[in-house]
Amino acid sequence: MDNFEKVEKLREHANVSYEEAKQALESSNWDILDAMIYLEQSGKVHGPEHSSYTTQAEKVKIDIEDKECKSSFSDNLKRFGDWCLKWLEKANNNSFCVEQDRREIFRVPITLLLVLLIFAFWVVVPLLVIGLFFDMRYHFAGPDIRSVDIDINKAMDGAAETVENIKNEFASAAANEDNK
Repeated sequence: MDNFEKVEKLREHANVSYEEAKQALESSNWDILDAMIYLEQSGKVHGPEHSSYTTQAEKVKIDIEDKECKSSFSDNLKRFGDWCLKWLEKANNNSFCVEQDRREIFRVPITLLLVLLIFAFWVVVPLLVIGLFFDMRYHFAGPDIRSVDIDINKAMDGAAETVENIKNEFASAAANEDNK
């Protein structure tokens, strides 16, 4: 692009006279962007409110509005709260069941089981293990139990069968001792 075309282009974008555009280009070594900055600094053109143009290396400070940060933090907090409420609702709608001889003894919401495990771990876990030795079986039931959760129920059945095998081994070992 020759100098005449640059002057015309600057006049078109800056809405200045031919002489002003030519003077700005001459003072900026015929660089259109620097000429535009020159015109802004000399007050002949009003630049954008929050932006700047330059071909020279400068440090540019980017201000992030606090409102944006608070908004995104509050949005994330709201999403986390919604996620917690969804899981709390699922835990309240589904139950942990205790059975003996294929008869349900009691059923508690999973939320209560989790609270008991958190605050009374040293009581609940030994009771669950001892219950296995008294032919108790545990499983999860409810509308939100899927095939993935059924694997958990299979694992609990496997634990009950393992305890049953241990009991049978002890019983047969005791019977062999009595026969001697």
